[in-house]
Amino acid sequence: MFILAVFFALPCLAQENYEIQVYGSETVAPKTTMLESHTNFTFQGSKQVEEGVLPSEHALHETIEITQGLTSWSEVGFYIFTCARSGQGWEWVGDHIRPRVRAPESWHWPVGASLSVEFGYQRAQYSTSTWNIEVRPIIDKQKGRLYWSINPAFDRGIVGLPSDQQWSFSPDAKISWDFTKVITFGLEYYGGWGPVSNLYPFTLQSQQFVPAFDLNVSPKWEINFGVGVGVTAGTDHMLAKAIIGRRFDWSKRHNGDAKTATKAAFRAATGH
Repeated sequence: MFILAVFFALPCLAQENYEIQVYGSETVAPKTTMLESHTNFTFQGSKQVEEGVLPSEHALHETIEITQGLTSWSEVGFYIFTCARSGQGWEWVGDHIRPRVRAPESWHWPVGASLSVEFGYQRAQYSTSTWNIEVRPIIDKQKGRLYWSINPAFDRGIVGLPSDQQWSFSPDAKISWDFTKVITFGLEYYGGWGPVSNLYPFTLQSQQFVPAFDLNVSPKWEINFGVGVGVTAGTDHMLAKAIIGRRFDWSKRHNGDAKTATKAAFRAATGH
């Protein structure tokens, strides 16, 4: 019975392929907005409806993420999840909100550290938990060309199946190397180990590895893409993901507008 219960919960795990990203500790700067598009396509995934949740195979997931910097150590993000598949068209899946804080640089910690709390809703045909919450500690470090990040996340359902309404351990991690100033290559890991009080056996856990590139073309842009491979029955077996992000610095724009207005007023008053 335990194995059957875990098996029927697996499509819920597979349907979380909306934002496949290992977080870094840095937050978006104040007066700056980060706009990101997360595009993920599952080549080989779940094929049947289980517990009312649609299969993930051949589903295109598109997520829009908008993050606003609040202070030098805090931000808030908002997600819009959508899904498209043959015969069903494009559908809205749900929305999440995610405040995050980090350890200020003035603390001089040897590693970067931040904490995010994500909360939101998703429709029942896409998740066995319509309302859920995630708490994600983030620890990372850049040392020369080497970068690593660990996200030991904990999540639970609030409304949905009783089996989802307990804290589960979902660790993510990343290690990468800057081969050039522009090209970074690394390995990302995404796990779903099951309830904290009773972790699933390894073969029933979600275990996914994603070799991925980062292109550092400009401080304004974030570009990441890779192909993910699931190595257990609880994971979509193959998917592709891409992230394209753009930072918009409103402080510079406002300062520029103020300077332009000041110059115009001076010219009008002096005739110069």
